[in-house]
Amino acid sequence: MALTQSAVSQQIRQLEEQVEQPLFEYVGRKLYLTEAANSLLAASEDIFARLESLDMSLSTLQGNLQGELRLAVVSSIQYLTPHLLAAFREHYPGVSFRLEIATRGQVIQRLRDNLDDVVLMGLVPEDRALEFFPFLNNPIIAVANTDHPLARRSDLSLAEIEGVMVLQREPGSGTRKASDDFLQEKRVHLQQSMQLGSSESLIQGAIAGLGIALVSGHAASAFIRSGALVRLDFTELPLYRSWCAVHARGKRLSPVAQAFLAFLRSERAQIRGLAEQFNA
Repeated sequence: MALTQSAVSQQIRQLEEQVEQPLFEYVGRKLYLTEAANSLLAASEDIFARLESLDMSLSTLQGNLQGELRLAVVSSIQYLTPHLLAAFREHYPGVSFRLEIATRGQVIQRLRDNLDDVVLMGLVPEDRALEFFPFLNNPIIAVANTDHPLARRSDLSLAEIEGVMVLQREPGSGTRKASDDFLQEKRVHLQQSMQLGSSESLIQGAIAGLGIALVSGHAASAFIRSGALVRLDFTELPLYRSWCAVHARGKRLSPVAQAFLAFLRSERAQIRGLAEQFNA
């Protein structure tokens, strides 16, 4: 910022004189915010968010919605999301995006910290004050490389999954939770399993021949089309869950965020058409 350390220190002192309370405290060599500083920070962020929302509202009144959409998504839907954003931007070319890809646990933490306008995820936690609505089916399928013994067979019984190595996401993942609940409901018990930490690692593990993977069809479709993976023909799959748009209950949504949610609600046919290219 082209400021010397002493200039910054003087500005901090002036700010503390304005609020008549200390804003920082040192413990050892580390700097911490005081309770007054946290209150000031929250108020400042709220002010800037309101100004940003005002800019968006004024641009909307002029018939030209502008602003940034802050979006976080779980990794399983990261391949589809840019296509959703491109379709939304056709309606509102003045909008820009900031997209974060995260695990389900990280997305839940981001919701708690109010870091994003909207979150796209599968399994919405029930113990939090959240507003959400489903906007698209999420098919969970089984995939393997072309040399896997099950790849050459059809009409597979789900019980046959018990005798092979199954690659799974980490506990807490929406795909893992949906798969575990489904297998338990079908009374299928995995004898061999291996835990990998992302949809991408599951897909690459299946390509490498580590085992079969239970993944979102949207994440695996490009690899199936290229021939790197085969969708296994289990008669009881795919397992269908829903992708949901989520935000904190009572959150003041910006005009851009409101427009994006309205797009997800009203353009279901267009969104299903975009998803078709990801249906393996």
